Amino acid sequence: MRIAFMGSPDFAVSTLNAIISAGHDVVCVYAQPPRPAGRGQKEQPCPVHAAALELGLMVRTPQDMRAVGAITEFAALDLDLAVVVAYGQILPAAILDAPGYGCINVHASLLPRWRGAAPIQRAIQAGDAESGVSIMQMDVGLDTGPVYMTRRIPLDAATTGGSLHDQLAIMGASACLEVLAGIQHGSVTPVPQPDDGVTYASKIDRDEARLDWKLDAAFLERSVRAFDPWPRTWFDHEGERIKVLSARVDHDASDSGATPGRVLDNRPAVACGDGVLVLESLQRPGKKPQDASDFMRGYDLKTGIVLTS
Repeated sequence: MRIAFMGSPDFAVSTLNAIISAGHDVVCVYAQPPRPAGRGQKEQPCPVHAAALELGLMVRTPQDMRAVGAITEFAALDLDLAVVVAYGQILPAAILDAPGYGCINVHASLLPRWRGAAPIQRAIQAGDAESGVSIMQMDVGLDTGPVYMTRRIPLDAATTGGSLHDQLAIMGASACLEVLAGIQHGSVTPVPQPDDGVTYASKIDRDEARLDWKLDAAFLERSVRAFDPWPRTWFDHEGERIKVLSARVDHDASDSGATPGRVLDNRPAVACGDGVLVLESLQRPGKKPQDASDFMRGYDLKTGIVLTS
């Protein structure tokens, strides 16, 4: 089919490569505009933009797909279909309706659960038993369109934001190809999402990765995994932002009634609003990650102090 691909982050690159490998005609790639990055703040293309250039594809990076010029250019492509994967812009009806088969979206959740910007991290943080991908026919709502296909994957105590991201990127690419083939042959029909079970995965803010010791230890442990590799959970101590790279809940610890944030021992274990969190891997600013024993030998995190929330 004659396709436009619309995506920006690493997550979308797998689907772009799969569509190309399957022999579809990707006539144009849309991505977010280059942005300053690195020490020199030189403008850098996003991962999809960079991948498309390597593949020799035409790339467009409009600031606003709602602009008349962007809509006119898109319609002139005479598309069969557009595939959208974490593009980063809200698409107006004029864009969604332009291709013959409209626009489909690869979304990293089991819709209608976790509509929105950060479904991977929110599923882990909430303690969901499973996650997955949904291939959706797009409409003007926020991830509200009917769903062609879902694929599921169990989550466990080792799942991180990074590991789930990589698994779902591959799963989403494979599922997208199945749906494209089904659309091409008229063998798939999207099913409306149920009204029950809708949740929203709000965008992640760096500041929410600060560990609030007044919260449950189990929630904080899931947050450590959810925000790995970005933005990383952290706490402040004596003017330094200490990153917590891994942690575990001490299920054997008795309810000490300690003030949330109190360092209970040199593992280090920290009292929380409910339960105790043991910090297993930490990183000081400008330093390499260290396991807890090495970190504690070189850092003055005394038993009995109370870390701020």
